[in-house]
Amino acid sequence: MSRPRFLLSAWLWRSAAYLLTGVATGAATLVGVVTAAVLCGAAAVAVVGLPLLAVAALGGIPVAGVERHRLRLIDRAPAPGGHQVPAAPGLRAWLTTRLREQATWREFGYALLFAVLLWPVDALAVTLALLCPLSLLATPLLLALADDGRGVKVLKQWTVTTWPGAWGVAVLGLLLLGPGAYALGVTAGARAGLTRLLITPRERELGAAVVELARSRARLVDAFEAERRRIERDLHDGAQQRLVALTMTLGLARLDAPPGALADQLARAHEEAGKALAELRELIHGIHPKVLTDYGLQAAVADAADRCSVPVDLDLELPGRPGQAVEAAAYFVVCEALANVARHSGAGRVRVSGGHRDGRLFLEVCDDGRGGADPSAGSGLTGLADRVSVLDGRLALTSPPGGPTLLRVEIPCELTGAADRCA
Repeated sequence: MSRPRFLLSAWLWRSAAYLLTGVATGAATLVGVVTAAVLCGAAAVAVVGLPLLAVAALGGIPVAGVERHRLRLIDRAPAPGGHQVPAAPGLRAWLTTRLREQATWREFGYALLFAVLLWPVDALAVTLALLCPLSLLATPLLLALADDGRGVKVLKQWTVTTWPGAWGVAVLGLLLLGPGAYALGVTAGARAGLTRLLITPRERELGAAVVELARSRARLVDAFEAERRRIERDLHDGAQQRLVALTMTLGLARLDAPPGALADQLARAHEEAGKALAELRELIHGIHPKVLTDYGLQAAVADAADRCSVPVDLDLELPGRPGQAVEAAAYFVVCEALANVARHSGAGRVRVSGGHRDGRLFLEVCDDGRGGADPSAGSGLTGLADRVSVLDGRLALTSPPGGPTLLRVEIPCELTGAADRCA
């Protein structure tokens, strides 16, 4: 606004549109407030005035919604509402949530202020800063259209009957139009700032919402890990045991069967059952390895290193065990990294190292492969990075062309003893 070209920009018209629509919206809000007050007063005789007043308080919600849309005319920053999501579906839960939260009553108070005070201010600003200069500027045109010879009444205050006087008033209107335009912009900006202050949540409310969001994400991760462990346990104790029994039964039947077609079919069935058992064990291991639950991250990473097709140098020392969610996230990051090394890197050796210091778990996976790894190309690390971020951790990948590739994970956590975890 400090530059002269403001007068030629779209922001001048945006400011005028903001204040003009404020006049229309404020007048409609005033009608709604008066109507609600009359209905509540009439219903008070039937002892239902208070419930009706509580419902009328919800009228601030649509008013605030319209105001957020109007803010976009001159303020492109988002204006969040701060309303909570009801804990249960249905109208009753929605009404209970809305009537208990601060945002609803803050918006109701804004609607009352808007209806009584703010929209007359908008109308006064538009009249003094825009309509009055335009009215002065149009004096020659009005004098030309007047045919009664009595001249033109300017701003309902004085009469202009001569052309020199009309053009003098027009020049005055032109001179006032520039300062009026700036005054219009200042008024619109101040109104938008006040509206944002009154209908957007405070920093404390936003902070509480962020904290609750972080807690809900952590609860989802914990529930996800608990479900993985349950599926692993059911498969391990159920389907896997049945396949083991089937494999043993087929093996015994194969020994007892005489040579011939039956023995050959039993042999093929025995081999297929063995393959199915091996695939099921691999699936169980991928869902949530039992070694991770029973012995912790260090043993689980060592097991993953033993199963990797590329030689792995392991240097991981942990004096205790982190939380279950941290253990699972760190383990699957290492497994995914080792799988990517075996499939894509062409490395001859890989090193896995890590430890715990300053309240953080550190893990590094470094290989001597060709480099050029891209997480966005479907390596599987993107989803794991999201899991790490839920735990307030960080996952960083460095892979220049020609190598080496270094994957580093940091997750804040505290370690506990094995006995504490078992308890």
